[in-house]
Amino acid sequence: MLGAVIGDIIGSVYEFKAWKSREFPLFSERTEFTDDSVCTIAVAECLLDGNDPALSLRKWCHRYPGRGYGGGFAAWLRQSDMEPYDSYGNGAAMRVSPAALLAKSLEEALQLADRVTRVTHNHPEGLKGAAAAVSAIRLALEGETPGSIRSHIAGTYGYNLSRSVDEIRPDYQFNETCQETVPEAIVCALEASSFEETIRNAISLGGDADTLAAIAGPIAEARFGIPEDIMKKGMARLPKDMRDVLERLYASAMR
Repeated sequence: MLGAVIGDIIGSVYEFKAWKSREFPLFSERTEFTDDSVCTIAVAECLLDGNDPALSLRKWCHRYPGRGYGGGFAAWLRQSDMEPYDSYGNGAAMRVSPAALLAKSLEEALQLADRVTRVTHNHPEGLKGAAAAVSAIRLALEGETPGSIRSHIAGTYGYNLSRSVDEIRPDYQFNETCQETVPEAIVCALEASSFEETIRNAISLGGDADTLAAIAGPIAEARFGIPEDIMKKGMARLPKDMRDVLERLYASAMR
């Protein structure tokens, strides 16, 4: 979903800065898409066309090399076979949002999320992170309240969603696991009152900024939509082939 891509783009310049404030420019000359957007587009295309998720990920990531791919994932892209590598990294959750948009129910969203996740992130925590993220998005699309989404995620996946963004921020550090990224990103989206506030919350934690925002962004998109000016600035930073997939994604979801 576009909310993930825009979250990634805005967060790209803050990833390693331990930024601890909600005050920052959303876009600058250095703002660009990273691996989070590339993988999200790959997942969207494979679900639209019924392709092998592993092949789609390799196709898009080889098309756009050097976009900040994690060490384990980068090694997987280079290896001759396509066996999963037991990852519980937050890449499982940052790329899964198209499954929520294309599904017709939470159950279907979870099935699609499992299909596109286990090709790399087959560790139980990786699968759980993707499932929790897609559940939060899907429930938001279905009009569930922040309280009901919070209860469902906490009860189903055991994540601690009781802390506020202000309570998380002081001690939070850069972390690339689902366990220490997905709950925090969900809180950033459920506590916010707008799409922009969600992105500012996620980046202000001072962690893996682009991925936190890529996980929180589609939840916020489902709750609030994306302001037109932010949407235009985000889309302008994408190449045509990525924009084309996003357009196909939304056209298919509206049928």
